[in-house]
Amino acid sequence: EVEVVESGGGSVQAGGSLRLSCVLSEFISDTVCMGWFRQAPGKERERVGTIMQGIVDSADSVKGRFIISQDNAKTTLYLQMDRLKPEDTAMYYCAARRQGNYCFRQMAPADFHYWGQGTQVTVYT
Repeated sequence: EVEVVESGGGSVQAGGSLRLSCVLSEFISDTVCMGWFRQAPGKERERVGTIMQGIVDSADSVKGRFIISQDNAKTTLYLQMDRLKPEDTAMYYCAARRQGNYCFRQMAPADFHYWGQGTQVTVYT
């Protein structure tokens, strides 16, 4: 079983930046879809963005502010978050699929097999 560990969360003033990291315990595949999700209190878990073979697809709500990247070993995922807003406050999760070579925007959290415990991001005014 692949273990996923996120780090880098914290509290930041609106307009600030944070960089989240996600480390997988082992390499899965060069073509597997990985991504970031977030969940605010009382809300459903939502997709922040995904990456596969260097192709990134971000949610409209974070486009232009958040950047997803991956190391060459495909075992570490990053989420650079700039110009943070209070509405970005949430628990952020890293996730990866077990297999496959596709990554659709319509993919739900249930389509991802490996999850971390999450890292809290709080943006205050």
